[in-house]
Amino acid sequence: MQNKVTVTIDGQEYNLVASEDAAYMKKVADRVDQKIREVKEGGKVSSADAAVLAALNVADEYFKSLDAAEALRAQIKEYLEESAALKLELSKARQEIFKLQNQKK
Repeated sequence: MQNKVTVTIDGQEYNLVASEDAAYMKKVADRVDQKIREVKEGGKVSSADAAVLAALNVADEYFKSLDAAEALRAQIKEYLEESAALKLELSKARQEIFKLQNQKK
């Protein structure tokens, strides 16, 4: 199902159509508008230049997020491997305890 929403970015209205819900599209448009406003606050730039600079900022955030997500995946993998090793060690310790208890009897 296609959803339609009208958003305002840098003072211009845009009609968006997407499969995402209207609230999500509005959130994305608000983020773009915010980035453009931040660029424009930094100095006198045209709307086109502000849009390009805002796109660069968003792309930078995107790639940094990808890197952070990859680092988290690697850390989770490391934790899972450590957990598996500890489970194996625990299992061996339990077997040893069981053997010792049976030798005592």
